[in-house]
Amino acid sequence: MFPSSFKQKNRLLRDATIHYRIGGSGPPLLLLHGYPQNHFMWHEVAPILAEHFTLICPDLRGYGESSKPAGGDDHRNYSKRIMAEDQIQLMSELGYDRFCVAGHDRGGRVAHRMALDYPDRIEKIAVLDIAPTLTMFEATDQAFASGYYHWFFLIQPDGLPEHMIALDPDYYVIEKLKRWSGESFSFSTEAMANYCHSFRDTATIHASCEDYRAAATIDLEHDRADTDQKIVSPLLVLWGKQGFVERQFDVLASWREKAINVSGYPLDCGHFLAEEKPQELSTIFTDFFSQET
Repeated sequence: MFPSSFKQKNRLLRDATIHYRIGGSGPPLLLLHGYPQNHFMWHEVAPILAEHFTLICPDLRGYGESSKPAGGDDHRNYSKRIMAEDQIQLMSELGYDRFCVAGHDRGGRVAHRMALDYPDRIEKIAVLDIAPTLTMFEATDQAFASGYYHWFFLIQPDGLPEHMIALDPDYYVIEKLKRWSGESFSFSTEAMANYCHSFRDTATIHASCEDYRAAATIDLEHDRADTDQKIVSPLLVLWGKQGFVERQFDVLASWREKAINVSGYPLDCGHFLAEEKPQELSTIFTDFFSQET
């Protein structure tokens, strides 16, 4: 669990309030969560990493206790560009001009955009269990649509996914976590209760759908406009050996098309590396983020 020394705070930014937990000592490391979770997903690695880094663990806009603004007709307010701006502004207000960032799932997509838009701010970046968004959409086939069905379900208009998820949010979240995790893994009771509680809020359900709608529209516009740009910060790519990304993509190759300096490998787990392999992930992060560039 998060050490008692970690403080939970809220920071009012341009058009959203970002809730975050902060603690530890050392250079800053921003940790961005994925779907259908919030910052609590880092609770297993935080006590270990806090010995080496000052950890900043926010809820992305639309998730957890952060604001859930309207998406707009073009879903712009949940574009990864805007979500990245949130985190850049948060880190600036906390006094960190340069920092390292790690993102899991949706958080990895925010970190990717952050590294493209703010290369001078990012020292190193790690992404967990994803291939680049544009790469994944352009590789869509029956296998991808079956494994990542939620990408196509959550983008449906007129409140369809919101209505269906809200009918039984606990079932939806529990099934989602179970289907993506590795063999014989069970989430802690506290973690599962936290994630289910968040998705009982219809505003969270809607905002998370807007996140995916943005990914299928405006984010692709931004990605296609930047195909000539590459991440210049050292990039670490980790993924679950038991997961879908491993089966469907050459993960390292996909990121070497998007970044200059890429390393990485799979861990023997499913999608949720930070909770399935916390000790191993903490050691890898400590080594990677502590090395001189």
